[in-house]
Amino acid sequence: MSTINTAIVNPDSKHGSNEALGQGQPARSAQHKNYKGFVAGVFSGIAKLSVGHPFDTIKVRLQTSDKVQFKGPIDCLLQTVRKESVRGLYKGATPPLIGWMFMDSIMLGSLTFYRRVLQENVFSSASLLAVREASSNKLEQFSTEASKKLPTIGHALAGIMAGATVSFIAAPVEHIKARLQVQYAAEKSKRLYSGPIDCVTKIFRAHGIPGVYHGLSATLLFRSFFFFWWGSYDIFTHLLSEHTSLSTPSINFWAGGLSAQIFWLTSYPSDVVKQRLMTDPLGGALNDGIRRFPRWKDAAKDIWMRDGPRGFWRGFVPCFLRAFPANAVALVAFEGVMRALPE
Repeated sequence: MSTINTAIVNPDSKHGSNEALGQGQPARSAQHKNYKGFVAGVFSGIAKLSVGHPFDTIKVRLQTSDKVQFKGPIDCLLQTVRKESVRGLYKGATPPLIGWMFMDSIMLGSLTFYRRVLQENVFSSASLLAVREASSNKLEQFSTEASKKLPTIGHALAGIMAGATVSFIAAPVEHIKARLQVQYAAEKSKRLYSGPIDCVTKIFRAHGIPGVYHGLSATLLFRSFFFFWWGSYDIFTHLLSEHTSLSTPSINFWAGGLSAQIFWLTSYPSDVVKQRLMTDPLGGALNDGIRRFPRWKDAAKDIWMRDGPRGFWRGFVPCFLRAFPANAVALVAFEGVMRALPE
């Protein structure tokens, strides 16, 4: 478990003086920290978009295109810039610009909340604490200090819960973003959607709320892998704080970047399925083609039949290159704002 003293980890740190979120604090303090988590999440979303969106555009295009269209990430990048200019790399940026501020705010704010709930209602009982202490052969050191620490499994479970919560915001944002990103025409007049508002309006008129939320089940599956992200973030934070003399922002940066790599290594195949589903024609009155994948399982089966196991890793290189800097910067921004905001 983490011992670094940041606003979203644990209180018993040698690196600072901020209190842990919801771990034995008064109700008023907990409410303030919940509020801080949501505010800091806004800045996290802005930082992530600024660094990561061009990588994301290349990733989505590779995930949803035929193998003959692009030879690889470099070819996709060059073709996009040549045909659509640098602005083509930022197609679909408006939904996440707005959406990620809310998404990161909700995800990190709810993560903070679920950590406190789990700590207070699941991992604070005497029996669980005894088991945890015995399993680490430190029963003689058992004390009330143990109740202030959320174990790694608690951080991981909070990650799943936060992922499920934010999915209901993320699904329509990522759906609209993906459809805009795979419009290859340089001239707006030749595109089906002129922008995010037009995209949402047309889909809603043709298919209602279910159309806007197309891909929700795949989004929930994808974000269940937050288990590995936030579990590994806690582990990396603990290791770096114990075995290095790095400053708190540096620990946040490295732990955030490394844990993001773990997340993508475990979740990437589900992201490919999600993107295929979200860019599949909806059909009907929208007149965008014939729907091929009614469910995420159909998209997964199609990928397997067409490309085998390698199909689930198409576009992984730009994703992996994006994951460390984008998420590291986002977590540095989040932690920095959490520490800067008044108690």
